[in-house]
Amino acid sequence: MKLILPILLALTAFGSAVGAANPNIIVILADDMGFSDIGCYGSEIPTPNLDALAAGGLRFTQFYNTGRCCPTRACLMTGLYPHQAGVGHMTEDKGVPGYQGRLNDRCATFGEVLKPAGYFTAMTGKWHVGQAAGVTPWGRGFERTFNAAAGGFYQAGHPRAQLFLNGTKLADDDPALPKDWYTTDLWTTYGLKFIDEAKAANKPFFLYLAHNAPHFPLQAPEADIARFRGKYKAGWDELRRQRHAKQTGMGIIDPAWTPAPRPDAIKAWDSLTEEQRDRFDRLMAVYAAVVSRLDRSVGDLVTGLKQRGLFDNTLIFFMSDNGGNAEAGPGGRSEGEPSEATSDWFCGESWAFLENTPFRRYKHFNHEGGIASPLIVHWPAGIKARNELRKQPSHLIDIMATCVDVAGAPAPKEVNGKPVQPLEGRSLVPAFTDQPINRDALFWEHEGNAAVRVGDMKLVRIGRNGPWELYDLKTDRTEQHNLATDKPDQAKELAAKWNAWAKRANVIPYPPNAAAKANAGKAGAKANASNKNAKRPAAP
Repeated sequence: MKLILPILLALTAFGSAVGAANPNIIVILADDMGFSDIGCYGSEIPTPNLDALAAGGLRFTQFYNTGRCCPTRACLMTGLYPHQAGVGHMTEDKGVPGYQGRLNDRCATFGEVLKPAGYFTAMTGKWHVGQAAGVTPWGRGFERTFNAAAGGFYQAGHPRAQLFLNGTKLADDDPALPKDWYTTDLWTTYGLKFIDEAKAANKPFFLYLAHNAPHFPLQAPEADIARFRGKYKAGWDELRRQRHAKQTGMGIIDPAWTPAPRPDAIKAWDSLTEEQRDRFDRLMAVYAAVVSRLDRSVGDLVTGLKQRGLFDNTLIFFMSDNGGNAEAGPGGRSEGEPSEATSDWFCGESWAFLENTPFRRYKHFNHEGGIASPLIVHWPAGIKARNELRKQPSHLIDIMATCVDVAGAPAPKEVNGKPVQPLEGRSLVPAFTDQPINRDALFWEHEGNAAVRVGDMKLVRIGRNGPWELYDLKTDRTEQHNLATDKPDQAKELAAKWNAWAKRANVIPYPPNAAAKANAGKAGAKANASNKNAKRPAAP
């Protein structure tokens, strides 16, 4: 009976979720957006369109990314851990299997899995998994593509501004592009064009829409920035308090968890001069404008789906690729005018502290601030729940498994005659009806930062040589009470589990000369040099 009951529950959940045949699927990925940066996760930034999707569907409170852009994309698109797909770091080939800097031939992408199952497959936005090395979206199963190789721009005139339509590079002023284009809008415009092609072909569609917003260099039209000027003079200390209060009121955050304190590297807002406050206000106003434009593009997508009669039977996922970005340090960066293509603006650590409310640390790291992501799931025809939270721990690896599940596609076994690795993820379909997701553990590694979560216990470290820290996330998800000294046997057991996974998943062998880069990465480590945390014992 113990074995039969979970199977029956899973079948019931699946039957409820797939009442509509062949759902369309859209996976939307934001870039460098913190856990608390949209309204339905606590933000003061108005995001009415994302909030509406959340109100009509589900919000996951314990969904995880990998802490960095390239590994997240590799992980999301293949259902494998990033090192297994060949992208354990960024897009440089470091000479060992887990760090080739491009998707390898032992993984299958969304396109390669769903196209044979009868789906019209399309991709728009930031690719960033090895296009310079010959790994392209049009070569990995996507029938229609409009993409940037690696992002890093919003408008024509930026040195990195390169767009590709179905594999053909476009000039900045190509007639196929609108005048004064802005990438956040372009990705959705072309996504809807491809959806029209799918509809004409009478096929269900899969669209991977990978935004570069709100990644640096932060750029937005001046009129959008002006909407937010003055709204951030309350400062990061007060606004983080307000976000936290909103999160606890929503049930996203347990009020018993102590919010992570402001790191010593970040100044108290009250200690700043009026001139400094004005500059920081403008920095965050630009960021808020970029997030707001991202939300508006989601609204355009939803409107387009409704106009085409496709909204109800379209499964939409929305998530972020890593936590808020502390690069450029506590002071951030503000070079040039943020409405211009050649400007260079970063929020920096001080505002990233707000973006990741209430967690510790940022992009690059495997503490919760680096890997916790919002996840909105919306599917009127397949999910009965409305405006509900889901607290099951889940991960990017689960999105592919869920798509395979709802599409009725076979799990990938080979691509172009070559065998591929079995999926690491679990379908989220049981969670749609609030059933558990059965798994042994979740794992992370990036730049030597590492973590493993089993149940509510999480072991995490900074750098390959850093000591392990142990936390009970049920009572302390903000990672304030290190239990490694109190529970050394459990810490040792989890460390052994992580080491076994690291060998199996191509984390090890590390790249040659990796010891010189064993810490968290220059920008991230410097930005996080001081964090008020409990004592750290030696690694078991």
